[in-house]
Amino acid sequence: MTDSMQPRHPEAPKGRPTPKRSVAQSQRRSVANTTMSRKEAAKRQREERRAALERQRQALASGDERYLPARDKGPVRRFARDFVDSRFHIAEWFLPMAVVILVLSMVQVAQLQNIALLLWLVVIVMIVLDSVVTGFRLKKSLAERFPDENRRGAVAYALMRTLQMRRLRLPKPQVKRGERP
Repeated sequence: MTDSMQPRHPEAPKGRPTPKRSVAQSQRRSVANTTMSRKEAAKRQREERRAALERQRQALASGDERYLPARDKGPVRRFARDFVDSRFHIAEWFLPMAVVILVLSMVQVAQLQNIALLLWLVVIVMIVLDSVVTGFRLKKSLAERFPDENRRGAVAYALMRTLQMRRLRLPKPQVKRGERP
């Protein structure tokens, strides 16, 4: 599949000259005349889908904007990803902390169970506070940087990204911690 098969914005120029009628008709005929059984068509469709998924997987690893899924495309989403990836967030350690807290709560020692309950409360409060602060800062930065673009959903997208451990985030982080986007 070529780049011409990629969906494009309806108002964007098509990037190629309009073919002459005779050329277009001969192309249509050649496509229509290709005898393909149902099995062959399904096989070709599977191969095309597999190739598209492979391109998308590589784009998620490398950050290639052309083949990213729609939810990750665009400069606003890239900025939101970089904004989150350049900072440390408590929420990204939620899963390992939850496992530790669960193990502590399973132990049949009353004092450890009380500590586990207190840790749950502390972790949740810290995650909520960190998310609120991150949301306000990101919203302000987006408004300054992208005043004319659609920013809808970018803050929620970024906050969901903070809940994932940095190593498991897709698209892979393109900035190091401490770098400013």
